[in-house]
Amino acid sequence: MDVVKVSGSNNKHKVRVYALSTCIWCRRTKQLLKDNDVEYEYVDVDLASKDDAEKIRQDIREKGGIMSFPVTIVDDKIVINGYRVEDIKEALEL
Repeated sequence: MDVVKVSGSNNKHKVRVYALSTCIWCRRTKQLLKDNDVEYEYVDVDLASKDDAEKIRQDIREKGGIMSFPVTIVDDKIVINGYRVEDIKEALEL
């Protein structure tokens, strides 16, 4: 799986974003994290292999999320579907 790591000085939470490379809301989520200097990693699901995409779907479902992008997972337990600025900020204590 092609996981891209983005460095940031705010690294008190483990953050992973499952995104689509062509999705404006996914890009805005990544930009929100970058603007707040949050360290995170992301995977563009539409560019992943079929096997990796299935693993991603399974990971999202196991954590209680749905297949609606972007999916932001904080500390492997908080799942935020969509571009929800306030929810993301609250989960990251911003």
